[in-house]
Amino acid sequence: MYIKIYDTDESVLVAVCDRDLIGNTYRDSGLKLEVTEEFYKGELVDAALVQTALLEATTANIVGEQSIAAAISCGAIGQECVIVIGGVPHAQMFRV
Repeated sequence: MYIKIYDTDESVLVAVCDRDLIGNTYRDSGLKLEVTEEFYKGELVDAALVQTALLEATTANIVGEQSIAAAISCGAIGQECVIVIGGVPHAQMFRV
């Protein structure tokens, strides 16, 4: 999985996606999901590192079956938070 972390004074945004989704665009029911290299392509990491980053994040964008599974298994999101766009699972997480 690719992970890219955007750390500011006020928040930590984590972008995570499955490796094979980079550079693709998915559409479904008027929704569009662009998995751009610019936003998502950071380091290639394993599920454990994804989970650690998600648990420390204030906001996250998560795309792909592996990435979503990692987020659910560590409790960062629930299955009810996941939508599917063009056959690809996607979720956003916000902590307040």
